[in-house]
Amino acid sequence: MTRTSTALALALSAMGAPAFADIDAARAFLDEHIGELSALTREEQEAEMQWFIDAAAPLAGMSINVVSETITTHEWESRVLAPAFTAITGINVTHTLIGEGDVVERLQTQMQTGENVFDMYINDADLIGTHWRYQQARNLTDWMAGDGAAFTNPNLNLDDFIGLSSATGPDGLLYQLPVQQFANLYWFRYDWFTDPELMAAFEAEYGYPLGVPVNWAAYEDIAAFFTGREIDGQTVYGHMDYGRRDPSLGWRFTDAWLSMAGASDLGLPNGVPVDEWGIRVNENFQPVGSCMSRGGATNSPAAVYSIERYVDWLNNYAPPEAAGMNFSESGPVPAQGAIAQQVFWYTAFTADMVADGLPVVNEDGTPRWRMAPSPHGAYWQEGMKVGYQDVGSATILESTPVDRAQAAWLYAQFISSMTVDVAKSHYGLTFIRESTINHESFTERAPRLGGLIEFYRSPERELWTDTGFNVPDYPRLAQLWWQYIGDASSGASTAQEALDGLCAEQEAVMERLQRAGVQGDIGPLLNEEQDPEYWLAQPGAPWPRLEDERGEPMTVAYDELIRRWTE
Repeated sequence: MTRTSTALALALSAMGAPAFADIDAARAFLDEHIGELSALTREEQEAEMQWFIDAAAPLAGMSINVVSETITTHEWESRVLAPAFTAITGINVTHTLIGEGDVVERLQTQMQTGENVFDMYINDADLIGTHWRYQQARNLTDWMAGDGAAFTNPNLNLDDFIGLSSATGPDGLLYQLPVQQFANLYWFRYDWFTDPELMAAFEAEYGYPLGVPVNWAAYEDIAAFFTGREIDGQTVYGHMDYGRRDPSLGWRFTDAWLSMAGASDLGLPNGVPVDEWGIRVNENFQPVGSCMSRGGATNSPAAVYSIERYVDWLNNYAPPEAAGMNFSESGPVPAQGAIAQQVFWYTAFTADMVADGLPVVNEDGTPRWRMAPSPHGAYWQEGMKVGYQDVGSATILESTPVDRAQAAWLYAQFISSMTVDVAKSHYGLTFIRESTINHESFTERAPRLGGLIEFYRSPERELWTDTGFNVPDYPRLAQLWWQYIGDASSGASTAQEALDGLCAEQEAVMERLQRAGVQGDIGPLLNEEQDPEYWLAQPGAPWPRLEDERGEPMTVAYDELIRRWTE
């Protein structure tokens, strides 16, 4: 089949016609978009595509609706994989891209009303505590053995996925299938950090080497050193962040900022019994409090310290316009060439940070920047969670009719299949499979990706995890964060006032869930309030205030970090 006929097939699919539901359409797709960028041989690819054709036959002609947030990976799925799946299987897929907050809102609406808004949601595994407690998402473990058995790819190879633990409930059941994954790391200008003159000037001023900051004290020193300095004819800044009172400000903090400061308990993948949101659970994983008066840590000294550092750095070391930016607006700024480092940087930005012609990319295509582990706050201890990892996952609700759920399940497996995942990962750089990470094409590309491949091939990636089981209703609780943090960011309240209000509101939501009894014996069961000093005197979180919230600044040479990752 020629490219012209492939285009015709995709055009017919867009109009609703199940065109070319056969191996010819699959071969044309493999020729145009996959080639050698696959963990499977061409023979194995065609065999997997034939399985999709055969499995989809009873559902051919059906139309389904899928929704995800707008990031590079999902854009490729929507633009390339959805029409290819339609042409290959005869199942018409409309893959809609909207903001992350809108995805959660639609999901929440379907859970509340039971009306089938979308047949599949690609939403973060951060909702695992919600899905486990409400039991409104089909658990895929039982699904694959029941109504989904005939539609489950024998080559799915779940053992190859790197993020299944994030999508698995405390009951050991899989509720979501990862389709994209990225971490929150530290980003910095490697060329500046290795410049002999800048290195000498920093060490002369601060008494220790310029390097990747291990802790927040060093990060602050580096931010101060670079801010206002002229490099290559431009004034640069030592820090980048965002501060607009906007829903995206909530992610900035729910994505583990408090635990990076050291507010949570020790334990992986999330602190137990107190997690990175400061929510405490009992031995049955029932949430019992968020404020210190109930044993939580959302308004604890370590949490307050984390917000104070955020506000101070934003006001003193970031470009003045950063305070008025949201997540999307601030994301491209480091690529413009005037930012020295960023403490909170998603690897999902990598694809947009390596384009030819950018001020942060050399003429040979190699980056002038690198990524490294996030520095931690003064309260952080060994054994605590290191950072956050987003695991965007296919979720099919119980309210979706069985045949539509079967069609959606086929699409979820197609976009995460071993046939397509290497090519998809080259486009979006959000890895879900071990076989993709270790593919030789990424060994070749690694020098152009600033440490991304080294990080994902390192066992250290296991220390970056998503939001855990303690959060009983992610949609309701997450929307509280940006409102209270926004008050602290704007100066309308102190960090302590903001977090006192936030933890009280979180407990109000949990109290309503407790009264309603909608989550049964795994829903909230709030502790009685008592003097916070009682909990501060107990082992673990909430941790008492440190006399020295700065500590000794520490840095490490980037090349030493890479050596550890690749040993």
